[in-house]
Amino acid sequence: MRLLAALPCPLLACLLLSGCISPVDYGEVRHTAYVADPRCAAAAGASVDAAALPLFFVTSRLPDCRTEAITLTNHRGDIVRYGRFAAPRESEIGGKKKFRTPMAFQNEGDWWQALQAETDRRQGRVLLYVHGYRETFETTSKDAAQIARMTGFDGPVIEYSWPSQGQVLKYAVDETNMYHDVRNFGDFLRNLADRSWVKEIVIVSHSLGARLVIPAIATADRLSRRAGRTTNISNIILASPDIDRETFERDTAGDVLAPERVEGGRHVTIYVSLHDKALAASRALHGYPRLGSPYCFDPFDAADLRARGLPERCYVKAVPGITVVDTTDVSRGSTGHSNFLRSAVACRDFVDVIADKSARPERTATPWSHIFRLIPDPADPKPDDNLICGRVAGDEED
Repeated sequence: MRLLAALPCPLLACLLLSGCISPVDYGEVRHTAYVADPRCAAAAGASVDAAALPLFFVTSRLPDCRTEAITLTNHRGDIVRYGRFAAPRESEIGGKKKFRTPMAFQNEGDWWQALQAETDRRQGRVLLYVHGYRETFETTSKDAAQIARMTGFDGPVIEYSWPSQGQVLKYAVDETNMYHDVRNFGDFLRNLADRSWVKEIVIVSHSLGARLVIPAIATADRLSRRAGRTTNISNIILASPDIDRETFERDTAGDVLAPERVEGGRHVTIYVSLHDKALAASRALHGYPRLGSPYCFDPFDAADLRARGLPERCYVKAVPGITVVDTTDVSRGSTGHSNFLRSAVACRDFVDVIADKSARPERTATPWSHIFRLIPDPADPKPDDNLICGRVAGDEED
């Protein structure tokens, strides 16, 4: 989610009132024309250069197969498609330099076989990344590639790309498309969780993606329980989640973090920041605080904290299996919405969480056992954020 780098007040007011939010356009091309070329439906057995395209993707975006280089549009697709990709690179298109993601579609059956082969070669672990609002396939694949590079994850990395519009004033469209995609994503996650060769699924969601991930996990859990299987979804990371905090509190303890799931090793790590401008705007739009922002909605809670000499930060209530990591003091970027990919201290913590470690020295305890604050490392007060976070040339600021 790349909202509000520094929106001027009139534009912010316009956004909040929905008065000038852009509607979605069908476009000037029939959607069937985009996918008429046979390359949009990969044939079984067709070869894919796995060395050149090491990462996996699943997408409900509509592809454009009319030109030599296939791209993924911001429209809803007719079916869910599977493929391989590599980190975006700069290309010259129409005399202009643009970043494009090298990619190729793959037959669904072949894709699952390739994923199994890669999973079997490693530790049986799979990382699934689900993006948020205001994203294109290029920006999401950039972030997925950065996560793979930064963490050195010991298994295949999958990006799930839903049709976000990639534009500031299309938040409502993105919300609509996200909810429209709940079934697509839920079907895919259940299919992945059903594979006996997948020993552990690590899920990373950013921003609006949390609203896809949480219900899908709950549904996958119910089906696995009926089938008498233990869950392989264990490590769940919600980065700057744009989800109602109170709704999450109400529903999660008896669902995604039910006692039997926590006893089986499931845990949820939530990265939050009070400097997150994107979630501040989302709170203004929705009227209630977001899970990814420690904003004190209740002024009496804020007054109590102030009287105790504590920072005025309010968090999700303690539930077994939840850890909250507050990145406010190490926030980076123009919006503070992607600290897990922008701040050296947050990136180091994120890498450890992916590896199931949780004892970084930068974590500072708080009066609440499930809340930790990240603070600058005195021995390295000005770390190289780009180097530590695995960012490369062309990576945009949030």
